[in-house]
Amino acid sequence: MYHVVLGVDEDEEHARAAAGEITNLPGEGEGVEVTIVHVFQDNPSGASATQVASVRKAQELLEADGIEVDVTESSGDPADAIIETADEADSDLIVVGGRKRSPAGKALFGSVTQTVILNGGRPVMVTGVVDGE
Repeated sequence: MYHVVLGVDEDEEHARAAAGEITNLPGEGEGVEVTIVHVFQDNPSGASATQVASVRKAQELLEADGIEVDVTESSGDPADAIIETADEADSDLIVVGGRKRSPAGKALFGSVTQTVILNGGRPVMVTGVVDGE
């Protein structure tokens, strides 16, 4: 079984792009398992990850390709939660969506993707959306 941890925020286009890249991994979806992790920064209504549109979209796309999907949620620092989920699952790959940021923006505000790449301890695939999507 090839286990992928997919970090999904609220951005549906990033979720769609990441799910698409996972479905393009070698094989026909059989033998691939994906854990989608959504990290709440603020959740006063007590919503669950499966109520987030981007999570549902990624799950739908993956399951339509025959991929087994589990959804989990966390709160706090997104990078730490993604890495912790990958460690607990002993995943083979982490998939996260990249964002266009200037070097100064990364230095000032940090980057979930950068932290996952540097501290994840396993391969990381960074996906994005094409300009104009």
